[in-house]
Amino acid sequence: MAIFKRMLVAVENAFFPARCPYCDKVIYHEHYACEDCKAKMPELPITNYIEGGYRCTSPFLYKERFSESVKAFKFYNRPQYAKALAFAVVTSLNITGDLRYDYITCVPMHPKLKNRRGYNQSELLAKECAKLMGIKYIDALEKFKQNKPQHSLKGSERRKNVKGVYRAINKDKIKGKKILLIDDIITTGNTLSECAKMLKKSGCEEIDCAAVCYVN
Repeated sequence: MAIFKRMLVAVENAFFPARCPYCDKVIYHEHYACEDCKAKMPELPITNYIEGGYRCTSPFLYKERFSESVKAFKFYNRPQYAKALAFAVVTSLNITGDLRYDYITCVPMHPKLKNRRGYNQSELLAKECAKLMGIKYIDALEKFKQNKPQHSLKGSERRKNVKGVYRAINKDKIKGKKILLIDDIITTGNTLSECAKMLKKSGCEEIDCAAVCYVN
């Protein structure tokens, strides 16, 4: 069985090569980045606190190859980057502290936008983090109102733009639970803060946040 698995891996690497999400070089499927990009990764994660006092952890600043990777993942049809980016997120969380969560969830996307894009990048990221951490993923929130894309607005407009667009799906399920909330990028923190607020309002006991990149 072990020999058969090694043969399958060899065939996959030969005919369907994976690519480094940070520079697009060909890498082995079992690797999460090329050696050059690994060497450029910061040793310590970025930790900050958004409105409401929720801790946010990110492995990278939003610049250079790391910002390009997230943009490709989000806007240019690279859902396959989710696994490698999740590895970076989980690695940073391992450094910052306690990883005992009841559930992992994500910042939801409005169904119309999700259908148009084909996937919610934050959902893919959160599901990969859940696999790596051995924690159950749930859809804890839904986005039931459409709003303008946050990246198209100035900081002063972003807070208003996310008010009243999210709600909890099953309050009984998250009541008294500790949840890790995942997004792709932290800019002002308004989106994560609003989502965390909805979770807290619905009875969630504790919420931490994480994203791939933090905009400094």
